[in-house]
Amino acid sequence: MPLNLVNNVKLSQPTSNVRHPWLYSSFLFSLYRVMNLPKPNYTNPIHMLAFGLGSGLSPKAPGTTGTLAALPIYWFFMQDLPVWAYVLVLAITMLVGTYVCDKTSKDLGVHDHGGIVIDEWLGMWLTMFLAPSGIEWLIWGFVLFRIFDILKPWPIKWVDAKVGGGFGIMIDDVLAGVAAWLVLQASVYGIALL
Repeated sequence: MPLNLVNNVKLSQPTSNVRHPWLYSSFLFSLYRVMNLPKPNYTNPIHMLAFGLGSGLSPKAPGTTGTLAALPIYWFFMQDLPVWAYVLVLAITMLVGTYVCDKTSKDLGVHDHGGIVIDEWLGMWLTMFLAPSGIEWLIWGFVLFRIFDILKPWPIKWVDAKVGGGFGIMIDDVLAGVAAWLVLQASVYGIALL
């Protein structure tokens, strides 16, 4: 039974001794939510891979934290790969990610647990495919991917709601990555025309 520290706190009513009750309530709600989600088995390599080697364990914004963890992998190991090798890494990540997401979500009993972030890694790496070198492009790619992943415009939201299993967990981030990639490439060509 998970520990619940907020049983006696009414989250919707202001607390007189707290300066910003909405902030306090928000913090308590986040704490409550995180504490009641099933935790991965930290010794299980499948769970740890699905959780982005632990980057998805952040109690706040695990998707953003997981995406941030994908950036150094791209920066130091992927950006200079030949196109065929980069595509191979993307394909392997999709295959392995589909399996580990499916297995981990079944083990935890939660479809698309917020801490599962290997899908964010793939989406971010898709965004940066054929991107120019430079920290400004990495930051722009990160911003674009997070916008598409969070807002989930059609058809991303529809796919996220309709497709289940490990493939369903991965595919919405693949689509967000493709959308971000299109905007990033349009930005590259737009700037080249100036």
